[in-house]
Amino acid sequence: MSRARRRTRARLTAPLAAAALLAGGAGALVFTGATAQAATGSADAGDDFNGDGYADLVVGAPDATVSSKARAGYVAVMYGSSNGLSTAKKKIVSRSTTGVPGAATANQRFGATFTKGDLDRDGFSDLVVGGGTAGSVVLWGSASGLTGGTALAGYGASPQAGDFDGDGKTDLALFSAQNVGGDDPSGAPAALWKGPVSRAGKPAAVLNLLDKSLWWGYEAEDETCATNGGCQDGPSSITGPVVSGEVGDVNGDGRDDIVQWIYSGDGVWGNRLLYGGADGFTRGWVPGDDTSRNSTGTGIGDVNGDGFDDVVVGGDGWNSKVRVAFGSASGLSESKVQAFDQDLPGFPGVEEEGDGLGTAVSVGDVTGDGFADIALGLPGEDIGSLTDAGSIALLHGSASGVTGTGAQTFHQDTAGISGVAENGDRFGVSTALLDVDGNGHPDLAAGSTAENSDNGAVWVLRGTATGLTAKSSLAFGGGTLGAPATDARFGTDVR
Repeated sequence: MSRARRRTRARLTAPLAAAALLAGGAGALVFTGATAQAATGSADAGDDFNGDGYADLVVGAPDATVSSKARAGYVAVMYGSSNGLSTAKKKIVSRSTTGVPGAATANQRFGATFTKGDLDRDGFSDLVVGGGTAGSVVLWGSASGLTGGTALAGYGASPQAGDFDGDGKTDLALFSAQNVGGDDPSGAPAALWKGPVSRAGKPAAVLNLLDKSLWWGYEAEDETCATNGGCQDGPSSITGPVVSGEVGDVNGDGRDDIVQWIYSGDGVWGNRLLYGGADGFTRGWVPGDDTSRNSTGTGIGDVNGDGFDDVVVGGDGWNSKVRVAFGSASGLSESKVQAFDQDLPGFPGVEEEGDGLGTAVSVGDVTGDGFADIALGLPGEDIGSLTDAGSIALLHGSASGVTGTGAQTFHQDTAGISGVAENGDRFGVSTALLDVDGNGHPDLAAGSTAENSDNGAVWVLRGTATGLTAKSSLAFGGGTLGAPATDARFGTDVR
């Protein structure tokens, strides 16, 4: 049995002074590279842009005004170190950054989606940032951090990096941006680029995105479907706008798989599982495949420690429970699912309508016990008399699945966390687990896009052998970093 590829996520060790958050206004863009260091940390290489062994955090601010262009957007890259993150050690990247192709354009929302991976096999992870209809941009890793940029025209929605064909090289799944709306979304351009990908933006080869038996409209007896106009969906297209995706190996075959969050039409959203293969993807069942009507989070990791990644899907409009579909050699099955909500014994808090349990989901082994833990965002959680102030929770994995034993919850009124809980903050709308201080215990980054009237902010809580701690947590927003802050929705995505 092949062992599922581990993705180490998160953590901060040395005390980091809680940043004075919430500096308003639009600061000038700052382009500060990382200083090369000896690789002494233990973070996953896919999270490490400068090869120093510490994971680097990426924060999206897609609604920021850049070069006087509203909602042009940017990403903030925070470089890890033995002391965790520092607001002085960062890089702000937009379409106005020198070396990045293109130009800042109104409503482009650069930074709404992004992915990490070593595309050119030089030992440094690279960052692919989606830019809507303008396409994506690859920022290349180096000993001094991210540099330059290569345009990937036509593919600006939710790029995903992973070894999808199992040859040990990072591949890139690319999807075009589509309008979210209508009753029957048609096929749109997509591509599966086989790695390595050169800095000129050229893949080693282009694979069929989907096995042709899964093309929309295909019939086994009609081999001309791909050329006679009968297919809306084919090897270089895929149906449904792709909004986000998570990568892992749920069947242990050494090939990465993708769970995507897509628009299915008629106001309905749902998940789609694509199994990686030598010649492209094939479809599979995943929780949420039955469609839902509200946004929901997805995470992938080995919760029960059996060597297969599991898929964790947050509550949605049809099912308020979080569902964990356990991986196996045959993949996911509806017969192997654990569902839970805040009634899980040991889970602090009370289940209430509108909490948004699992709006954001991240999976990683914070405690280092061999079982992945689950970080959940509850941005609609009420704190005392405050409505939708938001919270985050950490639940632990075990051989029998998710357990409420030792569960933790945090919010802005928790001692050690900067700021004050307020109505509508929606703390926990985004989450990420990654090892920013390289000691093997993932730290949790959590976003609140509604902090300070949609300026947004991100908090980082340290990971320990017993879970998360708010002690010496770090908080920052766009203004803290000297970047545009007003209505930026900083923290829309964190990875």
